[in-house]
Amino acid sequence: MKFAAAHLFAAWLALAGGAAFAQAEAPVEFAGTLLKARDSGAVTLAYRESSIPFSYASAKGVPIGYSIELCRKLVEAIGETVGRDIEIKWLPVTAESRIDAVVSGKADLECGSTTINLERQKRVAFSPTVFVSGTKLMVKAGSPIQSFRDLPGKTVVVTAGTTNEQTMRDLAATLRLDFRLLVARDHAESFAQLAAGKADAFATDDVLLYGLIAQNKAQGAYRVVGEFLSYDPYGIMYRKDDAQLARLVDDTFRDLAGDGEIERQYKRWFLSRLPSGISIDLPMSPQLETLVRAMVVRSE
Repeated sequence: MKFAAAHLFAAWLALAGGAAFAQAEAPVEFAGTLLKARDSGAVTLAYRESSIPFSYASAKGVPIGYSIELCRKLVEAIGETVGRDIEIKWLPVTAESRIDAVVSGKADLECGSTTINLERQKRVAFSPTVFVSGTKLMVKAGSPIQSFRDLPGKTVVVTAGTTNEQTMRDLAATLRLDFRLLVARDHAESFAQLAAGKADAFATDDVLLYGLIAQNKAQGAYRVVGEFLSYDPYGIMYRKDDAQLARLVDDTFRDLAGDGEIERQYKRWFLSRLPSGISIDLPMSPQLETLVRAMVVRSE
């Protein structure tokens, strides 16, 4: 991503004024993640093992997905900015461990299906929005559950540490819905609880539900039902108060939007066949189209 690197370098020159331009050969003072990447030659990417098609492990155990590819572009931009090849190190995380992994420095970028919200922004920073989703319910075909109104007396499984878990707790408290909440470690375990009949419904972002159905080749066996119970914009997560990395992330995403790379990656992971052989077949939402266009406008 040469454009992003150029934007970042130009910003540093502008801050330093004309004298810096006259001394263009002076070394750039890196800080934070960029300094770490330059000195170590590596960036650690946190990934999810079952957030299909955003971030998951292939049959060979290799991290793949939409968010993974966008993170690879960020790593390219980091390498071009610091002037060296950057190795990617991988760190598997869960919904519960992902934020701490970034805050503690174990991971430099989190490439998954993480919702951007104010509470999380107190601890971490986010890229521009890469996807827009919302909480829905997945049930087995033939289930009488059509929406959250049918949940009293039922068992709903959620994944620990997700915004969906809090959404369902708030829903139960606000509307006084008497259903049992079962909390699983990750999305794969949540799906397994539903498949085994230990839960009547699985509540998480609709796109992840479609992804799990596709990955398990279970079309016809499960249905995604009900209205949206939350609004969930996704972003790539990184450490707060890292101004150089924040500028690089924003510039890189503007370049990716401007040259059509975000749209190409979207088509690859949401409209084409996944490695499992099944397509989710989910067109880009009008909300995401608008956000991507806005990135392009900001870069002009």
